Amino acid sequence: MAELSFIVGLVGNIISILVFTSPIATFRRVVKKKSTENFKGIPYITTLLSTSLWTFYGLLKPGGLLVVTVNGVGSVLQAIYVILFLIYAPKDTRVKLAKIVAILNIGCFGGVILVTLLVIHGSVRLVVIGVMCAVLTVGMYASPMAAMRRIVKTKSVEYMPFSLSFFLFLNGGVWSAYSLLVKDFFIGVPNAIGFVLGSAQLLLYMVYRSSKSVDTMKDEKVEEEGSAHLIGHVEMHKYDDGDDDDDKVKSERQLSKGSSLPKGGSVSRQHSLQKIVKARSFTPSELRSIRVDTDG
Repeated sequence: MAELSFIVGLVGNIISILVFTSPIATFRRVVKKKSTENFKGIPYITTLLSTSLWTFYGLLKPGGLLVVTVNGVGSVLQAIYVILFLIYAPKDTRVKLAKIVAILNIGCFGGVILVTLLVIHGSVRLVVIGVMCAVLTVGMYASPMAAMRRIVKTKSVEYMPFSLSFFLFLNGGVWSAYSLLVKDFFIGVPNAIGFVLGSAQLLLYMVYRSSKSVDTMKDEKVEEEGSAHLIGHVEMHKYDDGDDDDDKVKSERQLSKGSSLPKGGSVSRQHSLQKIVKARSFTPSELRSIRVDTDG
């Protein structure tokens, strides 16, 4: 049984470390864009406090080596995430989160250690720390609830990484099994709750993974309307230009037609002029003969 619990605990260590490393992709994006965007910092702060207390719990518990190793690694990683979040968060958010870090991760954690070591003694010490760890672990698993609400509202899984949800689901299941083997209900209860919440997150991801967010659909609609307006504007100018060209062609044709044909007034004037010239060139005898011929 001890060997089986060690193997399960070792698997739990591997999965938990994968859970702790899953936000690396998120923080690469944060560092690249130099902005935390719509990501929340509270989950990392609460997880840092949780892993710190679990490390302390493992040190107090006999045979708690596997608890110490996994949560020690988790504490280091979560501290890095919190520092990065504070660096790239907006100023107002940074100030608020810095206060929360000072209260929870420094003041609260330091106070728990001092009170536990100086005031509480014996097995009660382990019970007190165990209850606190269990409550914080439930909070860690429940912290993505804000992201789940956002998913339902925006119909987008952009701000809930699949890898984190998947490994939280596995982590809760494995540590629940480990708790049954070592009969540690402080580990078992919160991880069983985490298993259920992880299942709910995966279900939401499957439902909304192919859906576009409300903001994205609004942007696409605006782009489509703008494109349609632009196309209509271009087409209108196109038709206007075509009408202008037709008018120009008609005018040119009329001008060319008019210039190629002699005008009636000019023809009559030419005939009159010819008659006058011809009449003036006749002699009086010729004119009389013309009249006689005409009368005859």
